[in-house]
Amino acid sequence: MLDRDYFNSISDLSPFEIKDELIKLARIGAEKSTRTFLNAGRGNPNWIATKAREAFFLLGQFALSEARRSYSDPKAGIAGMPPRDGAHERFTRWIRAQVVEETDDDFDIEGTPAANTLADAVDFAIKRFGFEPDAFVHELTDSIIGDNYPVPDRALHHNEIVTHEYLMWAMCAGRRPDVKFDLYPVEGGTAAMCYIFKALKNQRLLNAGDTIALGTPIFTPYLEMPELEDYGLHIVRMSAEQEDKFQFTDEDVETLADPKVKALFLVNPGNPSAAAMDADSMGRLVRFVNERRPDLMILTDDVYGTFVPGFESIMGHLPRNTIGVYSFSKYFGCTGWRLGVIAVAQDNIFDERIRAHPEEMQQVVANRYKAMAPKPREVKFIDRIVADSRDVALNHTAGLSLPQQVMMTLFGLVEMMDDDKAYQRACIAICEKRFRNLVEGMGVESDPGPYFDYYYGIIDLEFWLRKYLGEDVVSWVKENIHPLDIPFRLAEDHGIVLLNGSGFAAPNWSARVSFANLNDEAYSEIGRAVRSIARGYVQAYQASKGEPITA
Repeated sequence: MLDRDYFNSISDLSPFEIKDELIKLARIGAEKSTRTFLNAGRGNPNWIATKAREAFFLLGQFALSEARRSYSDPKAGIAGMPPRDGAHERFTRWIRAQVVEETDDDFDIEGTPAANTLADAVDFAIKRFGFEPDAFVHELTDSIIGDNYPVPDRALHHNEIVTHEYLMWAMCAGRRPDVKFDLYPVEGGTAAMCYIFKALKNQRLLNAGDTIALGTPIFTPYLEMPELEDYGLHIVRMSAEQEDKFQFTDEDVETLADPKVKALFLVNPGNPSAAAMDADSMGRLVRFVNERRPDLMILTDDVYGTFVPGFESIMGHLPRNTIGVYSFSKYFGCTGWRLGVIAVAQDNIFDERIRAHPEEMQQVVANRYKAMAPKPREVKFIDRIVADSRDVALNHTAGLSLPQQVMMTLFGLVEMMDDDKAYQRACIAICEKRFRNLVEGMGVESDPGPYFDYYYGIIDLEFWLRKYLGEDVVSWVKENIHPLDIPFRLAEDHGIVLLNGSGFAAPNWSARVSFANLNDEAYSEIGRAVRSIARGYVQAYQASKGEPITA
């Protein structure tokens, strides 16, 4: 086993860097035994949403037929661009021709469900949003071909409307605000984080030496990025504890009372806590901001909100203060598609604070955008995010890839057509079953409550040892065991990879487990392995005290 000095030397590394060593150890251990290598440190789900994808790939075939309509040289393999006029009528006739009665047992299909899904999605959008049929179908066909730059560059017209409505369900199902958000589709939640940090700095809304609060535990980049020399921000933690089911107390929220705290960054539901803010915690934060910190800027990353029925984002309660971030990757099993979106209310404090800058600073900031607008001071904050994502000079070629925006549109439409929420219930059921398997394997009881998303979980050995064995055992473990011993022992002795919780500002003697990326039975095995490690610690404690070994 690796020693304490080694653990101390790597304790400041991101858990996503430490995992490489854990994977190496786990693979070696698995190869030397009959154990299966199990990597539960990844967040990539092992399921995919099929209906929207089926519609997407079929739509591509129609789009090619449309492109050949304007020009076709089959020998050279060249076609033109899809025409707009009459696009919907041609789409309707083309879809009708795809519907057949035969079945193919080899592929378990009946007729062409993709054609039905695509036709229903187009019809649903036209009726729900009042789209002009030719314009909407042309946006889909021209975009899936990918023959143009994004126009508008921030978001395609129809995609923004569809995605806005989807977000009102995904992020504000329990509290839909009566406001309009401007959206910027981006290359996943990763790009959203990078673009927002950069824009806040460029607008002088966050400057080197400023202080931000993080709702912890939290996804590691939110801990690491502010401290880069690019930003030079100070961090205070608004720490939610497992004893409170990771909800913010009055004492936690009081962290924001210091006027030096310029912004609050949240992941809701949490990664790795998997807990969404409950009504009390949400109300506590909303009242505090409204009554004492109306100037507070908030960034909320709500990627896992779709795994909590009736989820409420802080952007639904405090839209003026909040930048919303959502990624399609986890819910639809599409991390490789890189689909995310930034949402900013049209009435917001970010534009307000930019206008309130001293004249000298306003001039500096405005000069950044003078090549893209005759009145650069009037460029909205959301459009500054777009421009900054391309270093302003390339603003004219900004925007998410058009085929990606079509995939986003179809994911949103198919979900909105699912009145029974069969897909959502199925996704939650997958993760919940795996959670139950893990808990049973550990031999503990756990009722996380209705605000738990079951996507991740924190295995907090300190919490469980204290609950079942008492403070003496906990004190001995903390004095004699390095926190990184848990993930390294899991890897070396059991062939299992979990990430160290300390890297997420979670309790030191904890590990993060993903319930999304392994088969159901693997979680029973992980639970038994964790139990075995805890038993080993207790036995070591008993031996040190000269007590009979009973664990």
